[in-house]
Amino acid sequence: MASIVSYKLLPFPPPLCALRNSKKKSSKPISKHSDRLLSSLSSSCDPSAAAHVIRRFVSSSSKSTALRTLSLLLSLSSPFSLPFYRRISASHWFKWTPKLVAEVIALLESDGHPLEARELVSESVLRLSSQREIAHFYCDLVVAASGRGLKEFVLECCGWIKDTGFVGKRVFECMVRGLSLVGMVEDAEKVLDEMGHLGVGMVEDAEKVLDEMGHLGFKPSGFEYRVVIQGYGRLGSFKEMRRVIGRMENAEIGIDTVCANLVLSCYGDYGNLAEMVTWIRNMRLLGISYSVRTCNSVLNSCPSVVSMVKDLENLPLSMDDLLEMLNDEEALLVKEMAGTSVLLEKLTWSDSEGKLDLHGFHLASAYIILLQWMEEFRRRLRVKEEVPIPLEISVVCGLGKHSIMRGESPVKKLVSKLMSRLKSPMKIDRKNVGRFVAKGKAVKDWLC
Repeated sequence: MASIVSYKLLPFPPPLCALRNSKKKSSKPISKHSDRLLSSLSSSCDPSAAAHVIRRFVSSSSKSTALRTLSLLLSLSSPFSLPFYRRISASHWFKWTPKLVAEVIALLESDGHPLEARELVSESVLRLSSQREIAHFYCDLVVAASGRGLKEFVLECCGWIKDTGFVGKRVFECMVRGLSLVGMVEDAEKVLDEMGHLGVGMVEDAEKVLDEMGHLGFKPSGFEYRVVIQGYGRLGSFKEMRRVIGRMENAEIGIDTVCANLVLSCYGDYGNLAEMVTWIRNMRLLGISYSVRTCNSVLNSCPSVVSMVKDLENLPLSMDDLLEMLNDEEALLVKEMAGTSVLLEKLTWSDSEGKLDLHGFHLASAYIILLQWMEEFRRRLRVKEEVPIPLEISVVCGLGKHSIMRGESPVKKLVSKLMSRLKSPMKIDRKNVGRFVAKGKAVKDWLC
């Protein structure tokens, strides 16, 4: 068997080739060491220079740094991923893992090198000693391929899984997820129904997996159902989505916040605001708790609100003013969301402090919550039975560490502009620049 080191994956890409074949940015943090590597590779004058850069980087890096860098290159779909993998596989510390090689194979397939991908698949299978290990390796391939949208390759991998004859819950979970992610949700549901019929050939729809699991005695969990529900929702097949929700309820698996948020997000993607209102009301009736993600999914689906928060100078300064500017559907949706418990869950109120924590809220959500917060504050001031006014009032918005532009918090800018336009006494805390603070009495005088 040829070693991975000598295996001819691909020649080095030409210099100045885009390090990111995909336009999406990596969600992985980039260390200074890795960033220097990317810069050096993009400026390498020829393939031998790029090979030298990679060789020096690997030899001077720890195992963890090298593996994190490979993961980064794969997430960026960098053409240098494969030479980098080839280099680290020659290191004395390198340990072959199926998940890692699955990502490399998926990248090869994505970049239009199916023969090289399948040769590496064959080589990898020879490393494994049982049908269980082989089936799980194919599962890793399904996950990696579905993440890159490789529909045909996902189907091929599912066929390989069935050929092993191995049956296990993880196998079917991966098939459901993979088929749903590439839009083949009917196949995923059928697998859940027909899991006992391993001789049925290539699956056609993701829904089949749900049926197959039941026939083999595996009870599909909420996770499998949610994946299929999301798959139908992404395609706009809402009738089918509701049918699977019915199946989930018939299986006595309750609809939780995660499932409800998926449904809201799918309706929002297609601008179906009326159905979103219905779902918010259903959540209240069923006792399903709301979350920050619920708030974000709903309010990000209101195009007028999303557009308004981009213009902080002309943003309405009260809930009544905002509702007057919205069409009927959006106004009703905002009212329903404002009537949930999300604000109260994020509001701390005691003798010493009244704190509103905006961590996790997107811009549109933070705006609505701030308007609610001012109304709630006024309400409490008018009710004598409420606790005394806190000594200090604060609004925590963070430093922007999780924002697209690291260190630039759009929520902080929103709060700052609103407080300024409303002539609020709240100012940035000297000890914590991600926090606005004022004396409770000053805030009372301001709002009343």
